[in-house]
Amino acid sequence: MTAEPVAFPHVVQVDLTGRTALVTGGGSGIGRACALRLAAAGATVHVVDVNVEAAKEVADEAGGRAEGVDLADPEAVERLDTDVDIVVNNAGLQHVAPVAEFPVERFAHLHRVMVEAPFRIVRRALPHMYARGWGRVITVSSVHGLRASAYKSAYVSAKHAVEGLSKVIALEGAAHGVTANCVNPAYVRTPLVESQIAEQAARHGIGEDEVIDKIMLARAAIKRLIEPEEVAELIAYLCSPPASFITGSSIALDGGWTAN
Repeated sequence: MTAEPVAFPHVVQVDLTGRTALVTGGGSGIGRACALRLAAAGATVHVVDVNVEAAKEVADEAGGRAEGVDLADPEAVERLDTDVDIVVNNAGLQHVAPVAEFPVERFAHLHRVMVEAPFRIVRRALPHMYARGWGRVITVSSVHGLRASAYKSAYVSAKHAVEGLSKVIALEGAAHGVTANCVNPAYVRTPLVESQIAEQAARHGIGEDEVIDKIMLARAAIKRLIEPEEVAELIAYLCSPPASFITGSSIALDGGWTAN
């Protein structure tokens, strides 16, 4: 297993000229990769992130615009410009603790960011999509939207919830040319995961490579981290004409984790 990033070219042929995309958590990691990939396909991208400086950097690179928004604040979410054709619900965060010790407010915070905010955004974006007869709602879920792990009650339950939300959107949106799908990656090389690697290494007194091999990739058949660009390429495909019949689906990008 190599710890070095792997570069992946654009292979999906999709023209999103004239389309507008909103990407949450777009300042880094998967969100950044998605924003840049959709912009490369011709879309105008709204980069939404709690870190406004990071959002501005990505927006400048993508030729789009940045919005610094705390998705845990419902009033701030309601102020977002949601007249968009593509929504990528990507923003997420993690907290690890046993259920009996899990802070109630932290649990609620994760659900506000990863369930309530996507609902609020899509609820307001759908009329625009319906009016145009075309829309794509793509949620960056997780393998944890399909499987559970101990000590991650807020994250796992939030991902399971947003899976159900996506399926409802798929059923309601089908008659209006709108599809809704979840992408379910395992561990992706992002700042969030890299911080978890460092924390696990310190906690267990082992090297970071050993954390990746023996803890994070224990259930996967392919023993490497996923690159953000791999997730972004799948999302680009879901915006392409050949993917127009894919809706209500959860697409595992997990190196064989869910094959167990």
